[in-house]
Amino acid sequence: MWRIRAFEEKASELFARGKISGLLHLAIGQEATAVGVCGALQASDQVFSGHRPHAHAIAKGADIGRMFAELAGRRTGYCGGKGGSMHLAAPEVGFVTATGVVAGNLPLALGSALASQGRGKTDIAVAFFGDGAVQTGLFHECLNLASLWRLPVVLVCENNGRAEFSPLSAHTVVERLADHADVYGIPTETTDGNDLPGVRAAMDDAVDRARSGRGPSFLEFLTQRLRGHYEGDPTHRRNDAERTEAEASDPIGRYARLLQPMLGDTELEEIAVRARAAVELAAEEALAAPWPEEGDLLANVVAGS
Repeated sequence: MWRIRAFEEKASELFARGKISGLLHLAIGQEATAVGVCGALQASDQVFSGHRPHAHAIAKGADIGRMFAELAGRRTGYCGGKGGSMHLAAPEVGFVTATGVVAGNLPLALGSALASQGRGKTDIAVAFFGDGAVQTGLFHECLNLASLWRLPVVLVCENNGRAEFSPLSAHTVVERLADHADVYGIPTETTDGNDLPGVRAAMDDAVDRARSGRGPSFLEFLTQRLRGHYEGDPTHRRNDAERTEAEASDPIGRYARLLQPMLGDTELEEIAVRARAAVELAAEEALAAPWPEEGDLLANVVAGS
């Protein structure tokens, strides 16, 4: 969690300095969902993310140096500097792709799960999405197929209470988004997304269900992001009480308090220091990496008929 937090804080700094272009969506405050979910997976399991993907990629094992290079448009980035923040892809560690299309990763995850099922493998697929994705037709089509075909997929809703800028009450009358999955007979669990042990326990159950051929699960993790929808968002839509509540539930602080009797303050601080040092080095090396060359322009471009 500290590595993710340090990475995103550094990305925010680089964005403010003009070293990163384009839109940047940070998941500061939501680290426990990424770590708890991905920590329950094996290397061959495949993860599909949305427009806020850094935490998921790091938790699945992506190299932070190549991630910084991608964000900064460098040739050594995961997509050669062409994809940027919202289109990260590190398939070699099972982080297949991210997409800026709301709910656009759901059918990709189902396709991965269907392929695993058809080949007789036990690999599973995971799709991360926010509360806004639940209002799309694509979401319901995918729930229906996941249930109908008993696919080995875990649908992870990071419900931070905001679909871009809109509170949940502005776009649905369904308070618990997991209720949507109940309609399709998919086992669900709604839990505190800032409680790392709780997230891991819920994911362990879902992984066991998927690997044993018992089909999909829908996990709704209630969490809060501590930043706006994107870097530069004035966040005036979040009042002081909401900000105070979000800061009090910070997953890193909560887990540190749980570990403190075993590790002590000094070792806990060293964890943070090591994470920040690794991030600083990765960012420095990424910014020193070469820019794409003219010949890279048409690389990996496919023309369809």
